[in-house]
Amino acid sequence: MAEVGLRRATFADMEAVARLNRHVRKTCFPYLPDLHTPEEDLAFFRNEVFPASEIWLAEGGGSLIGFAAVSEGWLDHLYVDPAWHGRGVGSMLLRAAKEGNACLDLWTFQRNVQARRFYEHRGFRLVEMTDGSENEEQTPDAHYRWLGD
Repeated sequence: MAEVGLRRATFADMEAVARLNRHVRKTCFPYLPDLHTPEEDLAFFRNEVFPASEIWLAEGGGSLIGFAAVSEGWLDHLYVDPAWHGRGVGSMLLRAAKEGNACLDLWTFQRNVQARRFYEHRGFRLVEMTDGSENEEQTPDAHYRWLGD
């Protein structure tokens, strides 16, 4: 595997993070509606995610290949470029996200079986399943919690 490095994000990384987020969602979740433009994605990261989150980046081959964003005990985002799936990048990002947190909660879509297995194998336990009426995608989701190692 090519060498992968982790580092904290800066505001200069925002556009690359927004682009990767869009790429992963379109590639891995074709069942989700495309609700936002790339410009709206960037505004979301500029106004919501970057100011309120600790964001870790994974870089490989000179490019951004994954990111994780944690805010107030919630793992709000963990996305890895599909070309890098199964190569340990998600695990590296998750370890960084867990540091300094005694507990982490997250939401993932029920249909995202790959993510659900990933989190379950790393100590997250299912808390609840919903019908999706509370998320903007209106897609059934699952709430998971990790209570430390």
